[in-house]
Amino acid sequence: MLIPAEPFLAFLRRCSEERISPYEEVYLPILPSEDLGGKSFFKPFPARGRPALDGFRSIDPLKSLFYLARERVAPFARKRVRRLIAGAKACDLKGLELLDRALINDDFIDPAYAAWREDTTLIAFDCTDAAPTCHCTLVGGKPYAETGFDLNASPVEGSYLLTAASEKGKRFVEELKANASLEEPDSRIMPAVEARRAEMVRRVRFQNEPFRRPDDYARLRSAPPEGWKEAAGECVGCGACTNICPTCYCLILNEEGEGGPFVKARSYDSCQWHGYARVASGASPRPRISERFRHRYLCKFVFMNGQFGRLGCTGCGRCTEACPGGIEFRDVVRRMLGEPSAQPQGRNVPR
Repeated sequence: MLIPAEPFLAFLRRCSEERISPYEEVYLPILPSEDLGGKSFFKPFPARGRPALDGFRSIDPLKSLFYLARERVAPFARKRVRRLIAGAKACDLKGLELLDRALINDDFIDPAYAAWREDTTLIAFDCTDAAPTCHCTLVGGKPYAETGFDLNASPVEGSYLLTAASEKGKRFVEELKANASLEEPDSRIMPAVEARRAEMVRRVRFQNEPFRRPDDYARLRSAPPEGWKEAAGECVGCGACTNICPTCYCLILNEEGEGGPFVKARSYDSCQWHGYARVASGASPRPRISERFRHRYLCKFVFMNGQFGRLGCTGCGRCTEACPGGIEFRDVVRRMLGEPSAQPQGRNVPR
């Protein structure tokens, strides 16, 4: 189905303000009033700023709306809220697919994450721009979603081509039909969408040409310690890279309570912090910062791939943007695989 962009956005606004649909909350990527170069944040809609359904992925990962930085998990008694999230990009959806395998499986179910997933309808949007650090094509991805969404919206000629992929997506289309006019796409729409997608793939590949590398990531295991020490030279162990990553899910589980029953609260942990995995005696399996630095790369490209059958890096590039030391993630992978640095003049990257 095809709908002009303005009526589509107006419907989302009415969903939030007038409750004309089953959705109790609506989230969109929002561009703040100050100019951040097209960088948006997921916020409840409507919000101060301008919606950014197109463009590239938000600064904050979609994970932050499903796997909260801090949340009570037992006893689990949160009020269930039906949510609609529009503007999700392919790299974030790949991140959620990996988290699904880690947090909803036969051996373990995270009750809070599972509830957020069940109660949310996800609308993906094709990327129409790329941040300087975007590199989905280096890890087998594309700047448009092929899986992981309930509904996908592809911009074309001032409208959106809508493709439902689940019962949730079909229900959304029915709600949309009841409140807006939809059209059947003619024969020129899909070729136009495919042409724009191909151009975006070409663009992302072109900007990542300096960072091309072999995909034999098992070789990262045998990279010499000296190389990891050099690559970690600017790392301060702050954990920004893991907190902003769409696939990191390490946690601390605390029992808390005062004058009443104890509750279990989950919050983010980071393999880059010195206290991570430290035992009661004070010993740590990775006491040096270069060892923790190496572990993150092995986790993304070796450990997660072995455990979940997919890379833990989705190519969003957020870790490079968040790093206070300006460490270029793509360049580190390339160098540790034995290729020459793509940045001989230093590792500083566009902010």
